[in-house]
Amino acid sequence: MESRWREALYGPGGFFARGEVPARHFRTSPLVGPELAEALLVLLARVDAVLDRPAALDFVDMGAGGGELAGAVRELAEGDLARRLRVTAVDLGPTRSVPGVEWRRELPRAVTGLLVGHEWLDAVPCPVVEGPSDDPWLRDWWPVAAGERAEVGAPRDAAWADAVARVRGAALAVDYGHLRADRVAGRYRAGTLAGYRDGRRVEPVLDGSCDVTAHVALDACAAAAGGEHVLVSQRDALGALLPEVVPGGDPLAWLEATARAGRIAELRAVGGLGDFGWLLHATAGRAADLLPDLPEWRP
Repeated sequence: MESRWREALYGPGGFFARGEVPARHFRTSPLVGPELAEALLVLLARVDAVLDRPAALDFVDMGAGGGELAGAVRELAEGDLARRLRVTAVDLGPTRSVPGVEWRRELPRAVTGLLVGHEWLDAVPCPVVEGPSDDPWLRDWWPVAAGERAEVGAPRDAAWADAVARVRGAALAVDYGHLRADRVAGRYRAGTLAGYRDGRRVEPVLDGSCDVTAHVALDACAAAAGGEHVLVSQRDALGALLPEVVPGGDPLAWLEATARAGRIAELRAVGGLGDFGWLLHATAGRAADLLPDLPEWRP
């Protein structure tokens, strides 16, 4: 199953290998507007301060898709930070032309700054099982009973641990996912494997005709990478990173502020994008230097 899933996405003629981009098939936070990039630049500036402002500062967009997030970060960066900033997009799909962004297929060996995997881990293929299993990952993280289905998250754990190990600064995974308590309680008896095509959820067939994805066991990823980390909701993280929108006095300023408030509301919506988990690993300094004390994530 895992190899067929990988082939369907990244093999010859695979969904992403032939040039499809997520923007054509589902709405993601970078497509809502510039606000996610703005929040990540605030986070990057805090990482920069912890690192004592290195000569070269990295922003790495892992699983970059069409490069929208990397491009927005590059465009919005200002001042001294912009002059020192190196923006890298990493993706297995075709190389995109995004101004100021280096495109590559493999993660750099070393990152000094901030690495972001925005909806990357959910597209890392993994085994899917039905019924009881003696797989050690399932025993620890997702015990499966007769008639139940589960995704074995070990490949995601390994991918995330490898990414975090390369970073001096901070690594952030942003994704939809679940926690062990809910998995054990049986909230996901049918698993979470899903397909998306043309803005609609479809049957997750492994023939290259659709994107195939599954929710991420972010608690298992956190344990695999270890170290100083926090796991909070996108709703709370953006509330801490983005300034409050105050409508201006003139009509144009009021319209702009209202539009911005609407975009932020979409990014923070309960039952929508606001439910995404933000798994932040601080590999220099403390997580508290990067995000204030926030409630733990509950998907």
